[in-house]
Amino acid sequence: MPDEPALSKPTEAERVQVNTGDAKTPKTSPPVTKPHRHVVSAQVYDVLTLLFVFRFINALILRTFFQPDEYFQALEPAWNMAFGDQSGAWLTWEWQHQLRSSLHPAIFGLAYKAAHWVLSALFPPALEMFVLEALPKLVQSVFAALCDYYTWQLATSIFGDESNVPWTALWMTVLNPWQWYCSTRTFSNSLETTLTIAALYYWPWDLVRDAKANKQEELLQVKGNLGSLRVSLILAAVAVLLRPTNLLIWLGVLTLTVTRLTLDGEPPIKGSTLLVLVKEIIVCGSAVLAVSLISDRLYFGFWTFPPYKWLYFNLSQSLAVFYGHMPWHYYLSQGIPLLTTTFLPFALVGLYKATSSSRTLTVLQSNILKTLSFAVLSMVGTLSIISHKEVRFIYPLLPILHILAAPYVFKFFTIPATSTPAATTTQTKGSAAAPSSTTTTGPVTLRHKISLANLLSLNLLLAIYLSLFHQPAALSVMTFLRTEFERIHPDSLSLDSSSSPKQELFALFLTPCHSTPWRSHLAYPALRARALTCEPPLHTQPGSEERREYMDEADRFYRKSEEEDGLYGVEFLREEMWGGGDGLTSGGGAHGEEIPRFIVGFEGIEESLKKFFGEDQKGQEMGVGLKKVWEGWNGAFNEDWRRRGKLVVWDTGVYDEVVAEQKRSVF
Repeated sequence: MPDEPALSKPTEAERVQVNTGDAKTPKTSPPVTKPHRHVVSAQVYDVLTLLFVFRFINALILRTFFQPDEYFQALEPAWNMAFGDQSGAWLTWEWQHQLRSSLHPAIFGLAYKAAHWVLSALFPPALEMFVLEALPKLVQSVFAALCDYYTWQLATSIFGDESNVPWTALWMTVLNPWQWYCSTRTFSNSLETTLTIAALYYWPWDLVRDAKANKQEELLQVKGNLGSLRVSLILAAVAVLLRPTNLLIWLGVLTLTVTRLTLDGEPPIKGSTLLVLVKEIIVCGSAVLAVSLISDRLYFGFWTFPPYKWLYFNLSQSLAVFYGHMPWHYYLSQGIPLLTTTFLPFALVGLYKATSSSRTLTVLQSNILKTLSFAVLSMVGTLSIISHKEVRFIYPLLPILHILAAPYVFKFFTIPATSTPAATTTQTKGSAAAPSSTTTTGPVTLRHKISLANLLSLNLLLAIYLSLFHQPAALSVMTFLRTEFERIHPDSLSLDSSSSPKQELFALFLTPCHSTPWRSHLAYPALRARALTCEPPLHTQPGSEERREYMDEADRFYRKSEEEDGLYGVEFLREEMWGGGDGLTSGGGAHGEEIPRFIVGFEGIEESLKKFFGEDQKGQEMGVGLKKVWEGWNGAFNEDWRRRGKLVVWDTGVYDEVVAEQKRSVF
């Protein structure tokens, strides 16, 4: 671990500022024994080890599908990096137009490459693929554990080693169902969250200190402060390159650090300090940018700058709206509640309390919490203006919300083990007591145990359902297809595309686009598959009639037709999928589509398939006899009507007949 950030302990002058006004300040406080530094070091090591084990188990248990970006913005380009352009990886339009940084998938690409180099020499292909499928989540579990760790450490830096509040923040992040559901997934947002909380931990928070309370040398001239700042800026720069919207968090932090709007005390930043800060931002940012540019040059084959492309396509060309339009209040009414779940009331209280000065916190503590709160509010406010919204976009705010909420969770569910009013409570008459150093240290006793048990039980139930029972079929169907391919084509089990003979179109996915993973689970280049696409209208202008009327391939498949008795899909299969010709494996149609061995779709399309292959003249000529060979339960509900019900695999029966005819001709 890098050195701890330079955050000096509250001085006596700062402590005098606590509990001013008409608050009843205790004259004496019970002594608190500070643990020896070796004890603290061992404790940190033990906690970090447990977090690694916990998130490792988390990654292995997680067996459900959430959103396509987990695979198509990370694992597909990573697979392409590791196994080449002919590996069958599905590179979406974002990668073809360089909207994404190669830094994130490069992590998994290197892991794939290293694992393949070792496993291919020791194990058969089927066993190797079993490991490669699980590998990305196991790698991500390391970042997930570090996210928990730095949440705990930042809370410790703010509230002190002796306080129980950091432990509350740690338990909150460990027991949060959203963390369990998303932290070990390979979203760029998951890595962004870890980078953000780590960068905030290393940020030199002495920059928001009250200058009167701590007369010391130039802040950023101190070796520890400067080194900590550099680590923070490097981590922040990587986060911004991965997700440009992360810049909003740092603009919020810098705004309050420099302007001190709403902060208490006198600014400790002098002109020379500001110059050092600007210089370090430029130097560290440029270093990370150079690494990113070189990485993108190696991956794309030419010089490009993905953040610019991202801003151009999503804002200037308004293509983000193509993937969904949410109301302005989405993050307030759904985003933050989904992130915090049962801790929502405490998070709201924490946000509100942090915006005003506290009589039970030092000026430094209060200013840090104000800065974090401002970062949350400014990011949520800015992103609310943008039409396309997803909970993942504000995921980096979750550790901050845990820290802001932790004092109030601790205060609500505990009381000091030895309750003496003069020594354990500090409260202003007529107002709710905020947590103080005298109420957050030492032994405590749980209270409101029934409420706590209910909250934790609900969190546990949510985590179990989301991890095991909500959309599991999208993953298990890929395992079925891969194992069937291994059984049918045992001589084509190689990850080397040059040595893999071309086989039949093994699977056709008639589902909403990107409803399942792709090459990261199908693996073998010889296992050829086809799915409905949903490329955005890159050729159209924003606001044009052509863009308003544009329908992607998946939309056209699911468009209901009055000529087909209100069924969807029949017209698409007849006119587009198999628009002409009658070849068996070459298709011979207008689009050269092949007849697959298997058709994959949600059970709602079964009636359309039967009508096309059983009643439509074109479908009948293809000689397909559908037989259901696999189905998987995909959750109790789904907000997308097209994905409701079981996921089903039908055998077309075509290739079995070909094999039989070949045998008859031989014998």
